[in-house]
Amino acid sequence: MNAREIRELFPILNQEVNGSPLVYLDSAATSQKPVQVIEALDKYYREYNSNVHRGVHTLGTRATDGYEGTREKVRKFINAKSIEEIIFTRGTTTAINTVAASYGRDNLKEGDEIVISYMEHHSNIIPWQQVAKQTGATLKYIDLQEDGTISLDTVRETVTENTKIVSIMQVSNVLGVMNPIKEIAEIAHQNGAIMVVDGAQSAPHMKIDVQDLNCDFLAFSGHKMCGPTGIGVLYGKKALLEKMEPVEFGGEMIDFVGLQESTWKELPWKFEGGTPIIAGAIGLGAAIDFLNEIGLDNIEKHEHALAAYAMDKMSEIEGMTIYGPKEAGKRAGLVTFNIDDVHPHDVATVLDAEGIAVRAGHHCAQPLMKWLKASATARASFYLYNTEEDIDKLVTGLVKTKEYFSDVF
Repeated sequence: MNAREIRELFPILNQEVNGSPLVYLDSAATSQKPVQVIEALDKYYREYNSNVHRGVHTLGTRATDGYEGTREKVRKFINAKSIEEIIFTRGTTTAINTVAASYGRDNLKEGDEIVISYMEHHSNIIPWQQVAKQTGATLKYIDLQEDGTISLDTVRETVTENTKIVSIMQVSNVLGVMNPIKEIAEIAHQNGAIMVVDGAQSAPHMKIDVQDLNCDFLAFSGHKMCGPTGIGVLYGKKALLEKMEPVEFGGEMIDFVGLQESTWKELPWKFEGGTPIIAGAIGLGAAIDFLNEIGLDNIEKHEHALAAYAMDKMSEIEGMTIYGPKEAGKRAGLVTFNIDDVHPHDVATVLDAEGIAVRAGHHCAQPLMKWLKASATARASFYLYNTEEDIDKLVTGLVKTKEYFSDVF
């Protein structure tokens, strides 16, 4: 793949910020959108904006075809068995909350265990805290090794016959760690638990095969994979979804409504009450087409190379602390760091003055920050449109940041 040519497909990247060409290194927070996605959204609103699954008129049919067409694209994208296993949500957070509120609430009791890890995003912590409070279940954490990775021996020690749910992110948004989901799922199943996967940081960057992983649920967001905000996906095994109750009730998720009782539509629509995110789904479909055309294998290879290049260059800066595994093969395309005593917000502010966008803060992972003994960190995250030149500018900006604070303070 040619990142420079791909970059030209993202209009937002062709601008100056604070007098310098934009270097966007915050794709773990949200990715930028190619013209294909922007045009798909524009075309929907200009040419066939209409509700789905309702009217039989031409616009309604076109909108329904676009919306349901994306469901099939998602199915192929993650190799699910059927479209009944693909639920559209607002994003990863909503998807995990749906599993927690529906499956967790109805299947957990006092004495049961939910197992997560210290590296989880708040979206994969708080829903389980709430379910534990409601059901009397216990929330347990898998400890991390010194480099931030998960040991399967530790997983075996933590997951017991009392464990009913294991919920782990596939790629850490802070450490860049790629977790052995397939092996963890096997341990979960051996103990009678289900496996939930937070795919927010993996689905945009690598091939996912839910049948090969044998996960029971997978959640991910469209906006991190070149799609619009407000659209996400919950994959679930059909047998589990069929037994679960909806968490939202209203129009279009019903089969029959009586005065005292109602029944629900079949999968997947019983989980999509109200007018769905039609434009978002159509935009997500365009994003999947775009990523497939480039190839997820090519994207993953490109990002790994960028991460290795960044690790090498940034490690040469005196006072630099890089979090997570040092081996490039163990991490995805992001680098989280701190420089001496410079607060990461100050790092991000100085970089922004140079037109370089990075993330600073706790990254919605406060338990991990505590584990790292850091109040906050800075993070540079890469995607298919980034180049080695972007990283060179980042390194130059970091050197300038260090010099600035050394001279002033």
